[in-house]
Amino acid sequence: MKHRILVVEDHPLNRELLSQWLETEGYEVTEAEDLKGALAGLEGQKPEAVLLDIQLGTEDGAELATWIRQQPKLREIPIIAVTAHAMTVEQQRILQAGCNACISKPIDFNLLRKQLDGWIGISAKAAIPAALSISETKAE
Repeated sequence: MKHRILVVEDHPLNRELLSQWLETEGYEVTEAEDLKGALAGLEGQKPEAVLLDIQLGTEDGAELATWIRQQPKLREIPIIAVTAHAMTVEQQRILQAGCNACISKPIDFNLLRKQLDGWIGISAKAAIPAALSISETKAE
């Protein structure tokens, strides 16, 4: 089973880059370009993590993090801010809003992989070979 990630990013190229990387890593991706789209992406099958751009045009992504933390059914979802706002003061504001981690742009994909593995608890990529090895063992 693939882990679902909600990518909230207003810049189309950044959103595409993140989504393609996540899919290559074995994740199922839902995309949103603004807060309204993010709320729609949180309905139904909830994601196992949210990658959240903080500056969504005129909208503040930190508001979404705060809202998620107030929702009993969603508050446990890990939120990783992916932002160009790298200053310590801004990172503190982002974490206080409810994000679990903050990664600066340009994105270090090794760091992002470690964050996702840590917050989700298992690497999506590692889950695929494990499932194959279990089925191969049963066949023997």
